Amino acid sequence: MITQSPISTRDGLSAASMPVLNIAMVGSDSLAKEIAKASDQRDVHTYVHKENASDGSQRILSLIRPAKFPERLRPLLGALGVARAGLLEITEVNAALGEALIAFSSSGINHGIFVINPSEGGWVDEDQVKGLMQQAGLGGWKQTPHDGIQIREMLQEILESSLDELAKEETLPLIVPVDQFFNVKGIGLVAIGYVQQGKVSVHDDLLALPSNGMANARSLQVMDDDVKVAKAGDRVGIAMRNAKEEWLGGGAIIVQNPIVEKKADEALPIPLVECSKTKLTLKKSPFNRRTLEKGDVVHLSLDLQFAVGRVEEVDGDSLIVEWDAPILIRIDGPGRALLNQLDSNPRILGQITSLKSC
Repeated sequence: MITQSPISTRDGLSAASMPVLNIAMVGSDSLAKEIAKASDQRDVHTYVHKENASDGSQRILSLIRPAKFPERLRPLLGALGVARAGLLEITEVNAALGEALIAFSSSGINHGIFVINPSEGGWVDEDQVKGLMQQAGLGGWKQTPHDGIQIREMLQEILESSLDELAKEETLPLIVPVDQFFNVKGIGLVAIGYVQQGKVSVHDDLLALPSNGMANARSLQVMDDDVKVAKAGDRVGIAMRNAKEEWLGGGAIIVQNPIVEKKADEALPIPLVECSKTKLTLKKSPFNRRTLEKGDVVHLSLDLQFAVGRVEEVDGDSLIVEWDAPILIRIDGPGRALLNQLDSNPRILGQITSLKSC
């Protein structure tokens, strides 16, 4: 997603990163650039705005825009997995809008902004849009004019209201799904990913799952700055001492090494468990009329994992699914888990409210 500069070794590390609000955006590049500065232009475009708060500290808005949605769903699912707020630019009422509403709603993104901006010569019924927002469960989202400065101010308000939630997420066990990794001359292997929860500090002992490869955090970088600590919401580059590339491919997730100083009685909790079959509870999206049956092929998106599975049992909203390859699931809850079916319409079936190994 966001390309990071190589980890540097300069002195003067900042004590910790500033609060970051990650925003999943479905809309145009031109609107995004009115709000924040373009940072990376891959299949997911990113834009960053830094601003000083009244107390002199810095706040960061990070827009994550899947440029090829609705043609491709997976980049949107990845953005939703790390976002804490949403931004939707509505140019017309169509199937793509319906799927975007389903995506935000099923991901539990209750904080958001929508902008009605009809295509040239077009017209959008504002009352119809508001009705659809209500039906999708996004009645708490706020409408704003097509004005980058005003949108930015509203997003800053969402960030301020989310500070307690972000602080709480920092206290949870570390989870960093890896979406990029590369070698840097003189530094070694660098893993890139969003801190989904918890925090990581320089010199922490880390574990890459599912390979169980153990490494040490040689240095950290957030927003091109060297830091001592990266916290929930940060996109971090971790220079990993004694790591191997084969540990980081195919949906790898970094957690804290569960053993502190090799003392089993001081073991840290591992927040993930690997499994090949799960029992899950599906909360259908408001516009989903599809009824799953035994033998149906489904797709799971969770912590940047995109797994293919087959339904073995159906009991109302409860399903047992056998996955083609083992997946990592959270032991304390499903997280931002979505169940999808890429050949259906809509492709997002709904939110997974319970997910357990069986």
